[in-house]
Amino acid sequence: MQDLWTLKYRAGTLEEMLGNEHSVTTLFELAQSGTLPHLILYGPENSGKTTASLALARQIYGSTWENNFVYFNASDFFDQGKRYLVRDKRFVRFLGTDDPKKIYKSVIDIFKEIINEYAGMASIDADYKLIYIDNAESLSPDAQHALRRIMEKYSATCRFILSTTKPSKLIAPLRSRGLQIFFTYIPDSLLKAHLERIACAENLQFSEDAFDAVLYFAKGNVATAVQTLQLVSLRAQDAVITEELVYEATMKGRDETVDELLYAALAGDFFRGRQLIDDMIIEKGLSGIEILEGLSEALIDSGENDVDIARLIVKISETDARLVNAANERIQLEKLISIFS
Repeated sequence: MQDLWTLKYRAGTLEEMLGNEHSVTTLFELAQSGTLPHLILYGPENSGKTTASLALARQIYGSTWENNFVYFNASDFFDQGKRYLVRDKRFVRFLGTDDPKKIYKSVIDIFKEIINEYAGMASIDADYKLIYIDNAESLSPDAQHALRRIMEKYSATCRFILSTTKPSKLIAPLRSRGLQIFFTYIPDSLLKAHLERIACAENLQFSEDAFDAVLYFAKGNVATAVQTLQLVSLRAQDAVITEELVYEATMKGRDETVDELLYAALAGDFFRGRQLIDDMIIEKGLSGIEILEGLSEALIDSGENDVDIARLIVKISETDARLVNAANERIQLEKLISIFS
């Protein structure tokens, strides 16, 4: 099986990070000072927050970094809930079962219990450990208040790094507990040089226009650019990779589940609509924005009359606006399909 290039060519140290020079320098200086505070890393998806945190752990702990770095994804806890918890082997001793129907504690109680235990265990070979919580905007307000108290209680044994794309979703007391550091997408000049290094390492032949096409599609997103490069390399089969091959590889067809969702919503079948939303979010990993974009396209192609299409496009746009500050995408999507028919 071929390695994922996003992992194979991921920066391993702070010095190898692409872009975000000020933020990376700040992390390096904090690591060198020995006085690392709690951190809140914010910025768009795939802008380097997790990569920087892993590199920071290596900078602080060296070869023992894996013993002192714990990763949790808040969206797994609070969007997928008990179905996710039973799949993660770390949580077996907290749950006592692998059947989500037999878990009687609430997700927030389980979350507090897990974070309390991990935070309370002192590091064997370091002054403190790092607990990284990704997608922190998915934490409910109650969970955030609980986390704030845990951060205060265990400041001697651990430091928390919260990563979020929506810092406004974090309560003010939680934001005040951490140093906020911004990450964003990188300039095309840096990204192109990175792609050229990968192409050279993988013995790929790229036309200049092909690189430009990848950059146009990625828009500064390193993960998207590297994934596209790997996808195109599989299609090229040792041939020269051209601009046309890149555009063929990046053309996305609409997920057929979106069409099913539209028909269910128009028919007033709310139960079926909820099932399809769960399938797209949990099983296929689509974001709320992606689902709305697909619904908009499917609606325009549906053959409905222009008045109904216009009315429903307005509803989709209103939901799109609410998703910017929504704590739970599923609730907003369910509200949308409930008013379609």
